[in-house]
Amino acid sequence: MADNDDELDDLLDELDSQGDLETSQQMLSIRTESRRYDKPVTIIEGFDLTKSEIESTASDLKSSLGTGGTVDDGRIELQGDHRDRVPELLRDRGFDVRE
Repeated sequence: MADNDDELDDLLDELDSQGDLETSQQMLSIRTESRRYDKPVTIIEGFDLTKSEIESTASDLKSSLGTGGTVDDGRIELQGDHRDRVPELLRDRGFDVRE
């Protein structure tokens, strides 16, 4: 039985080491929507990260852009139309961005 436990531990270690997709392998999409009072919102989707990592990325983007925003359903929503600046900021962080 001990041999079986070792095999299971090895398998779990291997799965854990693969983890989420690396940032460079994630294909993110950026779009805008009009919300209340025709205010634009920039939406970034396609993350394969933990919620805390997405929140950290959102925080960095909000600071860099000087805007507000939130994380909702695994996507980042930024107040305003930032389609021109967000792709470059995400690429600087190692993400692959589809425009």
